[in-house]
Amino acid sequence: MIEAAPPKWCIRAPFLVSLRLPSAEGSAVRIAIAIVLSLISSALLVLLSGHNPLSAFTAMAMGAVGSPHQIGVAFNRATPYLLAGSGVAVCFRAGVINIGAEGQIALGGAGAAAVALHWPDWAAPLAVPAALAGGAALGALWAAVATAIHLGRRVHEVLVTLLLNFVAALLVQQALAGPLGQFGAGFLQSPAMAARASLWRLSGLDAHIGFLIALVAAAGLSLMLWRTPFGFSLRVAGLSRRAAVYAGFSTSLITWGVMLLAGALAGLAGGVEVLGVHHRLIEGFSLGFGFKAVTVALLGAIEPMAVAPAALFVGLLEAGSLSMQRQIGVPSALVVVIEGLTMLFVLAATVRRT
Repeated sequence: MIEAAPPKWCIRAPFLVSLRLPSAEGSAVRIAIAIVLSLISSALLVLLSGHNPLSAFTAMAMGAVGSPHQIGVAFNRATPYLLAGSGVAVCFRAGVINIGAEGQIALGGAGAAAVALHWPDWAAPLAVPAALAGGAALGALWAAVATAIHLGRRVHEVLVTLLLNFVAALLVQQALAGPLGQFGAGFLQSPAMAARASLWRLSGLDAHIGFLIALVAAAGLSLMLWRTPFGFSLRVAGLSRRAAVYAGFSTSLITWGVMLLAGALAGLAGGVEVLGVHHRLIEGFSLGFGFKAVTVALLGAIEPMAVAPAALFVGLLEAGSLSMQRQIGVPSALVVVIEGLTMLFVLAATVRRT
């Protein structure tokens, strides 16, 4: 019998050409139909709410790409989804259902804020890298807690990661009520961070460099997934745990590896959000990010590089929807329904069929 061997390190320039992205054959037509159906459904809902659908969609388009400022806002919104969604995609590839990105993002933001607020002035140029590293480390640590409970006590990873999200939110709340909180503030938040801890901005756009960091991370994950022995082993484990064990791979080590990677990326997402958008830690800043990251990972067919356009799509959709709410007066609840319908239709068009 001939056994399949993991690929050796072999990088051909440009390596991105050889990465496995979802096939475009037929998918463009399905996505176009899905978008048309979502527009029709959204138009009916807007009409029932007493507003003009054409005016609403015009406001949505202008809010998404109407100016460099709006485009920058969309990039900022897409960044945490790309970082956390790429990590979730790698977990799903390995057959590990990680639903804990929400808590990892929250604690990553807390870790970044703690480092930034206490960073010495004499090392100011290193404040941003150190704060981002602190966020990634705390996110990975929280993922390690979930992994230890899952493997050590045989508790299903969905249950562990989901429940730890609530614990993480409470920990951030306690930190803001204590050592990280701003004295005398009307609600739970940290003091504003010094300018040295602000994430660098992109020239010409009201956006930080977080999206570029996220693109580099997604490209690195794709390289790891398709061009390294570890990537080969996790893909085998995702297809069949029994086959992975038979081939000599340690499923426990695979689980540890993908969970720590996903936790670090989610923590990095929290750090980017705190340093690049809010410039302080705020209670509930990450609300909904982790669960949308799961949706983005599925929209990208659990391929890290394909998660990038999916995250950007969701970022543009959110920026446009908020503009529609402000300019036309569409109720906020209806805006959420429209976002959900659009993602549902596109997800149905792009989901893998086995």
